[in-house]
Amino acid sequence: MNKMVVLSGPSCVGKGPIFTALRRFYPELASHFKQLVLFNDRSPRPGEEEGVDYFFRSRGTIEALRDRDGYVVADVRGDLQALEIAQIQSIMDTGLMPFFEGNPFVPGKLRDVGLFERFPTLSVFLSPLSREEILYLKDPERGVDLNKFITDVQRHKLLHRTQRQKGQLSLRDLENIEKRCTSALLEMREAWRFEHIIPLHDGEGHENWDAFYYPIGSARKALLAFAALLQGQVTTDIEQWTADLIP
Repeated sequence: MNKMVVLSGPSCVGKGPIFTALRRFYPELASHFKQLVLFNDRSPRPGEEEGVDYFFRSRGTIEALRDRDGYVVADVRGDLQALEIAQIQSIMDTGLMPFFEGNPFVPGKLRDVGLFERFPTLSVFLSPLSREEILYLKDPERGVDLNKFITDVQRHKLLHRTQRQKGQLSLRDLENIEKRCTSALLEMREAWRFEHIIPLHDGEGHENWDAFYYPIGSARKALLAFAALLQGQVTTDIEQWTADLIP
């Protein structure tokens, strides 16, 4: 399958862990991927490398790419990111599959300019809630504010991940968590535009990914569903959504 693979979803939903698990348990599948490297206007985080994780550039430099052919630029939770389209073709020319793992805004730009038609693409969205759970919460009898509910779910996951990484949280950490969790509903409204949605309750940092070596629980189900899609199969854990599912 020589396709571009897009794996997207809200911050901390589990995009990184699912790809790490794919490399561990399905190395043959993962060996066909080559990750797309985006431009980003933020500073590198500890352990990040120039040209591997991102091309780190000033905001002005990335803003200038909006007016240049061959680039897509997207605002991502306060950061400015860009992708050089030629990178997709150059990876495909090597026989590998371009792999994007991140927010849904950059894929949205690629879709808007027709690149999902130009390049065969498998697009997958990881959701912290299933379709059935969303419908349950939307029932007027529940009296649930879906926006606040999703924000609370992601805030809990982001706090857990950041505390696990850093221990003591700074004011800047808390501000970053709020920015990411309040963006989750907006990002989930993009899910219906993806071919496949995989519910994933075990977010980044959850022990079900690696505490017992083998993924268990929702982590295992999501990994199996993603691996199946890469092999041209669709399992019962894969969903399709309509545009009106999340108002």
